[in-house]
Amino acid sequence: MEKLNLSSSPHIRGKKTVSGIMLDVIVALIPAAAASVIIFGYRAALVICICISTAILSEFFFQKITKSKILVNDLSACVTGLLLALNLPVSIPLWQAALGSLFAVVVVKGMFGGIGKNFANPAITARIMMLIAFTGTMTAYVTPFTDTLTSSATPLAILGSDTSALPPLKDMLLGIRAGSMGETCAVALIIGGVYLIFRGVISYVTPVSYIGTVFILSLIYGGGEFALYQVLSGGLLLGAFFMATDYATTPTRPLGKLIFGLGCGIITAAIRFYGSNPEGVSYAILLMNIITPYIDKWTRPTPIGGSKK
Repeated sequence: MEKLNLSSSPHIRGKKTVSGIMLDVIVALIPAAAASVIIFGYRAALVICICISTAILSEFFFQKITKSKILVNDLSACVTGLLLALNLPVSIPLWQAALGSLFAVVVVKGMFGGIGKNFANPAITARIMMLIAFTGTMTAYVTPFTDTLTSSATPLAILGSDTSALPPLKDMLLGIRAGSMGETCAVALIIGGVYLIFRGVISYVTPVSYIGTVFILSLIYGGGEFALYQVLSGGLLLGAFFMATDYATTPTRPLGKLIFGLGCGIITAAIRFYGSNPEGVSYAILLMNIITPYIDKWTRPTPIGGSKK
């Protein structure tokens, strides 16, 4: 009889690595990043470089100071910096962009134990911190294809007032509108999201349930055109594909992912329709991140022969 080898879990291993997954996310974000540079100019590239470099350096020095294993090569800090940059207006002061990256990597990620141990998405949490601390600069959106940083209202803000001033749906798809750098071009975000689903990096359940919930509630609230603008406006597509699917802060099972997406959609719609803030994606994802452990507990399958409690 052969010897039995006993070892701790996991017993099933896949070929995917952290760096491989993060590289796929970076590739998926390239269309949105490229679109931001085309639409908003060279300063968009500068903001992206500042956020990424600050995130990488912050992680390196934090791990050095705390005598932790240096994990900069896993590309997770690069993804955090890139995601944060795409959530910022192109007019953001560079020192504020750097501070946001530092906060995301050190406070939200590093101080909670590093990758896989953070309770919330670092980029989302840093964006909310910046919205509270730097409200003026974080909401100073600019008109696309202009040389001057002229403030311009976003479609979400316009939806609450004069809808005749809304850009055509074609412009919404192509990103010819005011907004954060990476949220404007819906086509680029959809391409990136489909790539991640095709590569098996993310499940379709959360993005579809999230976007679908916002669309259905918007359809009931304001009709078909209103629903289309709600889906294409703000950070919904960016959040649904790239931040509501974060491995560490979202449920692991299909039913949990569905509940998470539904919850994000309901909270986003409620804030947009009835709140003083025209956008609700960041707050919705953060709130659902907080209850993710409970969702995982509620959707945990009962082992064969185990208790149903």
